[in-house]
Amino acid sequence: MASDGAAATPAKVTPKKANLLDPHSIKHLLDETISDSKGYAEDTRLGNLKLGIGAAVIAVALLAQFYPKKFPQNREFLLGCIALYVLLNVVLLILSYTKEKDAILFTHPPAGSFNSTGLIISSKLPRFSDMYTLTIASADPQSISANKPVHFTKSVTKWFTKEGVLVEGLFWKDVEKLIDDYNSERKSK
Repeated sequence: MASDGAAATPAKVTPKKANLLDPHSIKHLLDETISDSKGYAEDTRLGNLKLGIGAAVIAVALLAQFYPKKFPQNREFLLGCIALYVLLNVVLLILSYTKEKDAILFTHPPAGSFNSTGLIISSKLPRFSDMYTLTIASADPQSISANKPVHFTKSVTKWFTKEGVLVEGLFWKDVEKLIDDYNSERKSK
């Protein structure tokens, strides 16, 4: 029984664990860890735009399904709904391939900085490889405050124990060094 003066014991944090035989599981865990970005607020505008377009796609599908007239009378309406459905899905694909690419995180500029652009953090872990590539680039490459992208490629074996537990301290040390490299590029301009 704890007294009022006793310090509360901290809640036990469960370690992040991945299946070391599954590269997708490893990449997902590392990407998820990076998404808990330190010092950078996530920019959710692209995700919100994609959700809005997805909701419009669902609305078009529901409208076509529950239109009050039966099939022969609503042929033109259904063709219009199908065309709009396809068009909106093509817009979603174009957004994914041109804007999102392999990005795992879009950020706003850090609070209190003179930087006018956020970051795009992307990663790659090729199939049948243990080499994880992390890239940091400017969200607006044409901006005057944009830097050259920086990246590192390291083996995931550096950050995991034999049991598959992520050693977050080692991983964050490498990520923070990469962020510092990106920021020092700005200072050297």
